[in-house]
Amino acid sequence: MKTLRDVQIGQTVKVVKLHGEGPVKRRIMDMGITKGTEVFVRKVAPLGDPMEVTVRGYELSLRKADTEMIEVE
Repeated sequence: MKTLRDVQIGQTVKVVKLHGEGPVKRRIMDMGITKGTEVFVRKVAPLGDPMEVTVRGYELSLRKADTEMIEVE
């Protein structure tokens, strides 16, 4: 299983599935990250947290724990 955390800077991937449950999953979906959405990885902080991505035309910063819940291809 490949997660958003494993993606290199400059790559674009497609969301396959969201793991996790309850409010955390809901918050990720509210940010526009849903199944089938394309995500472009812009930057990663020196220690890997947070990661800056572009989703649906806007920039978003995600924590490492959140990126591990997003399965991509």
